[in-house]
Amino acid sequence: MNDWPIDTVNGVGDKVKEQLEQIGVQTVFDLLFYFPNRYENYEIKPLSELVHDEKVTIEGEVLGDPTVTYYGRKKSRLVVRIQVEHAVVKGVMFNRPFAKKQLTPGAIVTCTGKWDQHRLQITIEQYKKGKAKTNQPIQPVYYVKQPIKSVQIKKMMKQTIEQFGEQIDELLPSTYLMEYKLLSRAKALQEMHFPSSFQALKQAKRRFIYEELLLFQLKMQLLRKRNRESIQGNSQLFDAALVNQFINKLPFQLTKAQDRSLQEILQDMRSPYRMNRLLQGDVGSGKTAVAAISLYASIVAGKQGAIMVPTEILAEQHVASLKGLFGDEVSISLLTGSIKGKKRKETLLMIEQQSIDIVVGTHALIQEDVNFPNLGTVIVDEQHRFGVNQRKALRDKGIDPDVLFMTATPIPRTLAITSFGDMDVSQIDEMPVGRKPVETYWVKENMLTRVLQFIQKEVEDGFQAYVICPLIEESDKLDIQNAVDLYQQLQETFYQHINVGLLHGRLHNDEKEEVMQQFASNQIQVLVSTTVVEVGVNVPNATVMVIYDAERFGLSQLHQLRGRVGRGDAQSHCILIADPKGDVGKERMRIMTETTNGFELAEQDLQLRGPGDFFGKKQSGLPEFKVADIAQDYRALETARNDAQSIVYNNLLTNDSDYQALNQYVKQIFAEGEITFD
Repeated sequence: MNDWPIDTVNGVGDKVKEQLEQIGVQTVFDLLFYFPNRYENYEIKPLSELVHDEKVTIEGEVLGDPTVTYYGRKKSRLVVRIQVEHAVVKGVMFNRPFAKKQLTPGAIVTCTGKWDQHRLQITIEQYKKGKAKTNQPIQPVYYVKQPIKSVQIKKMMKQTIEQFGEQIDELLPSTYLMEYKLLSRAKALQEMHFPSSFQALKQAKRRFIYEELLLFQLKMQLLRKRNRESIQGNSQLFDAALVNQFINKLPFQLTKAQDRSLQEILQDMRSPYRMNRLLQGDVGSGKTAVAAISLYASIVAGKQGAIMVPTEILAEQHVASLKGLFGDEVSISLLTGSIKGKKRKETLLMIEQQSIDIVVGTHALIQEDVNFPNLGTVIVDEQHRFGVNQRKALRDKGIDPDVLFMTATPIPRTLAITSFGDMDVSQIDEMPVGRKPVETYWVKENMLTRVLQFIQKEVEDGFQAYVICPLIEESDKLDIQNAVDLYQQLQETFYQHINVGLLHGRLHNDEKEEVMQQFASNQIQVLVSTTVVEVGVNVPNATVMVIYDAERFGLSQLHQLRGRVGRGDAQSHCILIADPKGDVGKERMRIMTETTNGFELAEQDLQLRGPGDFFGKKQSGLPEFKVADIAQDYRALETARNDAQSIVYNNLLTNDSDYQALNQYVKQIFAEGEITFD
């Protein structure tokens, strides 16, 4: 059925076949799994059960002649009174005066439209004379492209199910069908397209949600297993006592979350398999300390370590942090595009001779002339800023080194499981003791003068401030304060005694680095910027973050921006300037002022924005699901992942006949090259 051409369906000729191909339907299988994008409810309910402002269907007798009034040019309003049960309902219809002749007194009529409970009124979208058909009150509506119509798809679907319904094979093992009380695949398909009731439709969706998530998780677990088995490991035999001595000498105590994540990483490093782990933690949660201890374990094992970061300033900050932790015990070197000539040659020679233990750098680390003789651990910071090929090139520098990816973007568990399903995930989900949370305020633009006075006071006390704008230059389409205008405005406001800088994405990399260096050294006190400061900038002296038009940002991005302050000992503040019109925008501002936990915010952001927008762009690398919604179906996702792990690691695909259909599916996607490797 998977490869039966669509014209094997009775009534589908060449013309319709072409039209179906435009919506991605080429086979019988494609058509059967072309699910409705919504359903029309023509179910007749008692008036007492109708919900205000929802779409409903009523049935009743027309009382008297309808009235038609005209207004504007060719616009009309028809009003008809309908006896429904013991009440008189007012039906309103716009721009269809011809209906007056059809809605004659005494006629039985069925009307569908928006219900107004307070006025006992229905705004009629559809009507027909006679009683409603009760055998199929829920009607599917399909997304289509002209010239094909939804009713044509519905007709073809009916024919396809009649013709091939008995040939739809079950894919899921009977174990899961019984355990989770799931409909069979054939029954679920029937109910998805022609629901007998809303309860049956709910059960059909439930079955396909689980099926989609299980198939996806199977791919992820098989990919993970194949990577493990096909790639030579890098067992790092370090002396645990020496590593513990180093930990005990640190000027701070690890949090429980740091220690848990560290133990997971060290266990990976000891294992014969190559580590492929994502370490995620909020800004200031102590990821760098965990990374440093991991690198120390590599050095104790007689190997080298490397850290790749997206910007030169971040590389320099990492070098400073690591030198502060290691002192003279470990040799650390910087390798960026700015290091050239004799200095670069010396650094490359020292790396090759293994007289440098840890190399920190930008993409300069992956150039061909950089040779690591014994690379044990690679850490990629803010991993989403690098492409797959860049990450792979660094990974390939050693004999399959252990790889730890780090991100300061808290990712909801469901997205982590989905987006990084082939990785192990560690979370640092608590903050070090004594760290002051950033105080967050939401104000309207009419309080701008007070905000500027507050910035001036903080600067006079020796601190610095960020001011963030969504756009670089003026836009006709969006009425948003822009960075260039604001920069000029603040220069005039603060006069000579406060230096204002400007940072945005259109500046050359060297210019960006220079501005950030000036801000880091307090030559610039107020930095006006777009979101380019979002990741990896550490200026402990900055205590104020002002975000213009804050309603334009998602919660996770607002939280990332807020994380640029609060890195020193002084109390820091985040001020959101926003005037959101919708409920979602207002809710976002409320959540920001009440919540400082990045993981809680990430979960709420996922609920508000949906998974497609979570990473700030639709092309987020997330899979497209037809029925499942990973924001809502997180329990099913967890269940599917656990089941997929059990199937793969117990070899059930080949050892149990109940899994034969799933095994055939897996063989097919491998054969089609659907599973690819970095």
